Amino acid sequence: MAVVLGLRRVVRRRLRADLPGPRLRGAQVELLQLVEAEPGIGVAAAARSLHLAGNSVSTLVNQLVDAGLLRRETDPADRRAARLELTDTAAARLARWREARSRMVGDALRRLPADEVATVAAALPALRKLLDELAEEAP
Repeated sequence: MAVVLGLRRVVRRRLRADLPGPRLRGAQVELLQLVEAEPGIGVAAAARSLHLAGNSVSTLVNQLVDAGLLRRETDPADRRAARLELTDTAAARLARWREARSRMVGDALRRLPADEVATVAAALPALRKLLDELAEEAP
């Protein structure tokens, strides 16, 4: 877990230095990525998916709406509920971030010996399975 966390931190820190725009916290980025993957997701469903309290996600939503990165729209089926959508600014920012991350990690992988790259690649299916197992157990 320390290695995975370290990888995330190093990549995030290096990308923050290279990409324009206001700094976003990890949970804010995770919410934007979730909304990108599931446009129209509600706040409660986002909270469940991110394993966060509903009021925490509501706070993140308010911050991202204020920053112009997220839109909160009324759910036509339930006027009390909100549906979340990315703004064009957020979509472009996520695309730039993904491209820069891919370039950075790809460059680093190319500097590793081939056998170590193969070891990393071979570990990915087991790590995905571990993630699925842990996600199924989550309350």
